[in-house]
Amino acid sequence: MKIILKEDIPSLGYKDDIVEVKNGYGRNYLIPQGKAIIATPIALKVLAENQRQRAHKLEKMKADAEALAASLEGVSLTIGAKTSSTGTIFGSVNNIQIAEALEKEGHNIDRKLIVIKEPVKEVGDYKATIKLHKDVTVEIPFTVVSE
Repeated sequence: MKIILKEDIPSLGYKDDIVEVKNGYGRNYLIPQGKAIIATPIALKVLAENQRQRAHKLEKMKADAEALAASLEGVSLTIGAKTSSTGTIFGSVNNIQIAEALEKEGHNIDRKLIVIKEPVKEVGDYKATIKLHKDVTVEIPFTVVSE
């Protein structure tokens, strides 16, 4: 089933993308939740017209994301965590702690945009990816140290 997304869904696509999903997922979850509509010919024409009208606004959003990415270049974070004597963290470091550390540096980033590929369970150096825009991503190195 082809649908048009009304909002960004991390594992599926971005707003106004046309994606193919299984019938049950589309009819039982995405459409009733208001996250998507069926891609009928009329809906596709409306989407094309809306995208044409929003092209300028989308360019500005991308330019803002690129400016924020440029300001985040060179930022390196240090995150303190309680650890055992062997260097294993009690719990793990997650995107909320990275967002708080970035806020202390003066960058207000939504925690939902931050992705950590591997679980952070030990002291060491790691990288987090920040997805600012569909085409703009930034990798932030961070170091986990024992408190």
